[in-house]
Formats: sequence, structure tokens, C-alpha cells
Amino acid sequence: MAFILLPLAQMIFAPSLESMGETLADADVRRAVGLSLLASGAAAGISLLFGTPLAYLLARREFPGRKVVESLIDLPIMIPHPVVGIAILGLTGRNHWLGRALQSLGVQIMGTVTGIIVVLVFVGLPFYVNAAKAGFQSVPVRLEKAARTLGATGWQAFWRVTLPLAWRSILSGVIMCMARAISEFGAVIIVAYHPMVAPVMIYERFTAYGLKYSQPVAVWLIAVSLFLFLLLRLISRREEAALDRP
Repeated sequence: MAFILLPLAQMIFAPSLESMGETLADADVRRAVGLSLLASGAAAGISLLFGTPLAYLLARREFPGRKVVESLIDLPIMIPHPVVGIAILGLTGRNHWLGRALQSLGVQIMGTVTGIIVVLVFVGLPFYVNAAKAGFQSVPVRLEKAARTLGATGWQAFWRVTLPLAWRSILSGVIMCMARAISEFGAVIIVAYHPMVAPVMIYERFTAYGLKYSQPVAVWLIAVSLFLFLLLRLISRREEAALDRP
């Protein structure tokens, strides 16, 4: 516990209130934190849109290659994240057919918010899919079958039975995906040093000015991360309470 708490406590209490206020008043800091929230929120939304059908499929169907798919979903967790940034640039650069196709459509990846979101989806998607899959697996299949027996279509059974029972896990997955995306640094700095997200700004200020100017930005980012963490814990507690009810 001390190993975890002491560095965080030192980080939080080291900056003065004056420096914290000055940092919050800095337009560049607000822009970087805002961009982190915007990009991570967009990544969580994309993960929700495309990851939910995949999570439901993995929770409800047995098919050849299922274990391979599950392993591929977890692969971004294992890959060093600077490697992720380099891989994405290689795929979307002008030397690859996909990169040339994107550029012909006016889609730029390197040095853009779009590139940041692509990276954050890559690193955050596994957290959402795994959480949503666990939520769908917790809903008994017999409830869906009962709804189908009573005349509901597959979509109606999902929307009216499965989703209301699994929504806490889905929301937890969204928050986990967003929290992971906010903290991403290694892949983002490869794809887009500018515009700066908060972790890249912390690194830039540390290398240029040292701890004194990087710590206040780090504290504000910690505050955002702690808020998401507390929100996740609150949802988890309510989910556990709901499961314990007779």
C-alpha cells in the first residue's frame, strides 16, 4: 500500500496551491486536458458502437476460432505502446495502400486528433469488450429464450432483456476504456506530438522545465483519472448490490 500511496501523495501535495491555480489558468493546459477528455470519450464511444456486437457474439456463441479472436482482442494490452504508434503510422502512411487511400479521401492520421483517437481506440477497446462480454455472460440465456418464446425478435430480446441487465457492465467498460485512453502516452507521442494531449504535455514540460512545471499538470490529470476511478467503483458497488438482491 505504501509503495502505491507514497508516490501519489508526494505528487499531489508537492505543488503549491498558487502553482495549481496558475496551471489551471494556463490555456495550453486546459486545451491539453480537454483534448484528452474529448479523444478518450470519442474512443470510448467508438468502442461502444463496434465492441458491443463483438462482446455479445463472444458471450453467446461458440464458433471455430473463438479463442483466437479473444486472444487478438487482448493483444493490444501486451504490445509495447510505442510499437503500436509505429505500426499505425506504417499502415496509414503514404507508403501503404491504405494510407494513400485515406489521404485521397482527405483523412490525415499523423499529427491530427483523428490519429490520436485511432490510437486510443486501439489501446482501449480490449478493456471495453472484456467488460461488456462479462456483463452479457452474467445474463442467463434462458431469459432471452423465454422472450423469444413469447414472440420477441432477437433484437427485441437483446434490447428489452439483455441490455437492461448488462448495462452496468457496459458502462463500466466505457469508463475503463476512457480511463485507459486518457493515460496513454507511448503510442500517442509517436502518432501526434501536436496537438498535445495531457500526458504528452506533462512529458514536454518535464523535459523542458523539470518537475516544478510538470507536477501541477500531472496533478490535474490525476484528479480526472481519480474521478473516473471513483465513478467506476460506484457503479461496481451498485452492480454487486443488485446481484445480491433476492
